[in-house]
Amino acid sequence: MLGILSYRRVAHYLLQSRQVSTQKKHHRRCHIAALNPANWSLLTSIILFVIAAVIIGVIGWRQAELVDRLADRTGMGEAIAGALFLGASTSLPGIITSVTTAANGYPELAVSNALGGIAVQTVFLVAADAAYRKANLEHAAASAANIMQGTLLITLLAIPILATSSPPFHIWGVNPASPFMIIVYVYGLQMVQQARNEPMWRPRQTAKTEEDVPDEEAAHRQSLVGMWVRFAIFAVIIGAAGWVVGRTGEVISDSTGFSQTVVGGLFTAISTSLPELVTSVSAVRQGALTLAVSGIIGGNAFDTLFVAVSDVAYREGSIYHAITEQQIFLMALTGLLVGILLMGLIRRQERGIGNIGFESFTILVLYLGAFALLFFS
Repeated sequence: MLGILSYRRVAHYLLQSRQVSTQKKHHRRCHIAALNPANWSLLTSIILFVIAAVIIGVIGWRQAELVDRLADRTGMGEAIAGALFLGASTSLPGIITSVTTAANGYPELAVSNALGGIAVQTVFLVAADAAYRKANLEHAAASAANIMQGTLLITLLAIPILATSSPPFHIWGVNPASPFMIIVYVYGLQMVQQARNEPMWRPRQTAKTEEDVPDEEAAHRQSLVGMWVRFAIFAVIIGAAGWVVGRTGEVISDSTGFSQTVVGGLFTAISTSLPELVTSVSAVRQGALTLAVSGIIGGNAFDTLFVAVSDVAYREGSIYHAITEQQIFLMALTGLLVGILLMGLIRRQERGIGNIGFESFTILVLYLGAFALLFFS
């Protein structure tokens, strides 16, 4: 009798253990399913999108001062530090968004995010221009290095346009234009550095011109290793937030019926570009005008590589031949905005409409008009 009772207790215990184990597995599957972006609702995606955008903005604000110190401490100057450190690190959300969406079969969203980010970041210079009260930013921040970065950007923008018009040739799914863009970018950075160190011409110095003068004392107050550690931590946080923005952008595109061009070129591009807005305004407030302009222009040059990397991530062929006329429209728009900005840096108007240069005003009007056309079409 005792043996039977013991057996029943053991059997009951085993049954309860099996039920608990089954429940744990069920809860684990539910948690995993909840982490899968494909199972996110539209409301959940919008909430996560907003949270990630706020995180990007807050962390981006801290980046400007840190990169300014690194530029002074390493001796490379604000132009190169802005392009490499500030531009590349704040571009992490955008590149993660483009690569993720391209790998998941959203080529239009990936390219629109890259090109839309370049366009909106160019517009962000209007905000930086308005934040600088002494003169127009194009006048005060004119330098050979910034103009060289602008011409590099236009050169890089021309390559995808040529690729979309060329025959659909690719090697293992990668168009030759993609590695060529990377080569041009690396060579272009060397030219920018040479333009800074050994300029063949200089903009005329005026009372409103702000030169890149290193603050050696402030730069040596902090440990170089500590600054690099903080830089890496900020980059990781911004990158993770960028992944969330990309995946929620896919859900918003599928759920709302908005085109991938509108979602990528407007929503995800603006949110992933928030660090550029925050850091450029912050840099202007700190008096690092070259850093503000180079962070935008240099970052934009780096952002063109999103298209090249997305081409590798997109496994259904060349991404240049999977996009539509809307993405080509964005490429042409971006080239136009950068060209106007370069003319502003060369013309160097001291005062303009609403404390911004005429070029900044024109860039803002063209951007709003172009995206209104895309949105309502």
